[in-house]
Amino acid sequence: MTDREHLDEVVVRPAVAADADALVEVDSIAAEGDAERRAGIRRWCGQGLASVAEGAAGPLGYCVVEYTFFGHGFVTMLTVAPAARGGGVGRRLLEAAAASCTTPKLFTSTNVSNQPMQRLLGRAGWSPVGLLHGLDEGDPELFYLCGSRAG
Repeated sequence: MTDREHLDEVVVRPAVAADADALVEVDSIAAEGDAERRAGIRRWCGQGLASVAEGAAGPLGYCVVEYTFFGHGFVTMLTVAPAARGGGVGRRLLEAAAASCTTPKLFTSTNVSNQPMQRLLGRAGWSPVGLLHGLDEGDPELFYLCGSRAG
């Protein structure tokens, strides 16, 4: 983790509009100048859709839950700062997403090429439920259902 933080020192809380700039810096795509991602982060924070994982040194990652997937919760975005990856921050964010979801089911998706996210989802108890071709050419999208909310 960043600055050798322990996972028990990480707090997940709802993000607010004032968090947007810090979350842009955590998100490598946004930090590299992707205007669409930056706008998304600002919108998610402003609409209360994002959660931020923070340690003593600041934000370590964020997660977004929206309700536009057939009326169910959907983790639209989950990203962890490169220096904090592999330390449980992503799992903590997924747990917070499941706890805050207002619908009976919570879904997410990731590309077939995103092996780290697939491993995270498996460790966190999410189940693969489908595959969609055609979103990203040559890299199908895998869909998952949160195991703790599947009932």
